[in-house]
This record gives sequence, structure tokens and C-alpha cells, in this order.
Amino acid sequence: MDLGLAVARSYGLTFRLPDDLERVYADDLGVDLVRFNGDTSWELPVPAVFVVDGEGIVRYAAGDPDYTARPEPDEWMEVVRGL
Repeated sequence: MDLGLAVARSYGLTFRLPDDLERVYADDLGVDLVRFNGDTSWELPVPAVFVVDGEGIVRYAAGDPDYTARPEPDEWMEVVRGL
């Protein structure tokens, strides 16, 4: 767990919810991001995929704040199989 989004922030992989969505999350959906994240930033992590080889070299990276825009597993699994 990345309480306070420290790891995500260190990689620049967070985004702040717009004010109107903040109210939707809290009031309509009952999502308490303040409690869940451990801070009042109203940030979420960017969905991302990284493939890092045994030497610590990033061989594949993809991330997009639009949670519906995710790479297909076949795309990054090809990189994994090639390691």
C-alpha cells in the first residue's frame, strides 16, 4: 500500500481530482479519499505499468490519468517474455 501516495508522487504519477469530482466521490459514492490516502490532497495514482529487468532498467512504461486508457496485457507481456 502506498499510504499518502509517496511512491506514486516520487514518480510523478498522481493527479488531483477536480472539485466537482471530489464532491461526487465523497457525497455520491461515499469514497473517503482523505481517510484512504492519509492526507487531504484529493489525489489519485495514475494507472501505470512498468517492466523492469533484472538490472533495474525500465524496458517498458505506460501510464495515463484516464483510467480507461490502459495498455493491453499482450503489449507489455511481449516485453516480459523477451527478458
